[in-house]
Amino acid sequence: MKSERLKSLDALRGFDMLWIIGGEFVIRNLAKATDWKVFNVLAQQTFHKSWEGFHFYDLIMPLFLFMVGMSIPFSFNKRISMGESRITIYIHSFKRAIILFILGMVCQCNLLAFDPDNMFLIHDTLQAIAIGYFFSTLIYSRLKIKAQLIFTFGLVGIYWGIMQFVPVPGYEAGLCTHEINPAKYLDKLVLGKFDDPTADYTWVLSSLGFVATVMTGVFASTIIRAEKIKMRLVHSQNSMIHKTVILAILGACMVTAGQVLNIWYPIIKRLWSASFILHSSGLSFLLISVFYYLIDVKGYQRWAFWLRVIGMNSIAVYMASYLLPFQKIGPIFIFGLEKWTGSFYPVLSSIISLAVVYFIMYWMYKKKTFVKV
Repeated sequence: MKSERLKSLDALRGFDMLWIIGGEFVIRNLAKATDWKVFNVLAQQTFHKSWEGFHFYDLIMPLFLFMVGMSIPFSFNKRISMGESRITIYIHSFKRAIILFILGMVCQCNLLAFDPDNMFLIHDTLQAIAIGYFFSTLIYSRLKIKAQLIFTFGLVGIYWGIMQFVPVPGYEAGLCTHEINPAKYLDKLVLGKFDDPTADYTWVLSSLGFVATVMTGVFASTIIRAEKIKMRLVHSQNSMIHKTVILAILGACMVTAGQVLNIWYPIIKRLWSASFILHSSGLSFLLISVFYYLIDVKGYQRWAFWLRVIGMNSIAVYMASYLLPFQKIGPIFIFGLEKWTGSFYPVLSSIISLAVVYFIMYWMYKKKTFVKV
């Protein structure tokens, strides 16, 4: 297990990427074309919550961070087994983090505008990954599992405490509006003119949460990699079944904890609030438990092959989603069908766009071309 690639992780990564390369447009266009209740409900879930609350679409970013965390134990231990020193691994991790940070600036920080007056320092998922990945690598490599747990949930507790009890100058503590909250105040203070004043996402103080989210992925991976693990309630000799149940139970507990904390400090993705960390990480645990059970435990792999094709080139998929106009691809092939398909033309167009992107990913997969940093 330790030396093999975890197929369920690749498939889950592909499932996550699917919703940023066109999957969401298929659902939205189906809702518009049919006006069926089921599609309308699903379509609503393909938009981010404007502030408080949680939609399925809000899981994309934390799930990405969670899966980066899952890859850390596999990568770190593989490098150690190959004779690499910890210093070499740290340097590699730091370089990788820098590359991810710069790529994030390309995606959403206007780096390619080459105009310092319109450039932001941090404003992208890849940058959150860079921060979470590097510090989680240090935590995983230097601390035992109990210390990792204490440190991680200590970060969540500290972040919650600051957001809940430390007031923004001139205001009472506990405020969490778009304009007034400790995280946004610190962003303006630290980033200065390189902060986006129109955005309500936060980054500097929220980095505590990014690290914690990545570390939850490390814990999930640690469970899967464990040599001996057993639950008394599970009557099976297959340790992988025990691992699946543990992942699911922990996921349910974290979702519950997130909902309980939501009573005092709401689930807000844009602040990466402590309740959001627990809720989204719990859902990530539940998802990996399902994928792990179906693919790695039961061996049902064929259905997930197309997801693995996407997931094994996740960085390429992510960058392309920002640099290439995916949704303009479909009309190139079927523009003549618009008069025949009516309200279903956008549906067909979005499906074709998604298919073209997939076949590019499939071609890269067959050529063994995988973009890594």
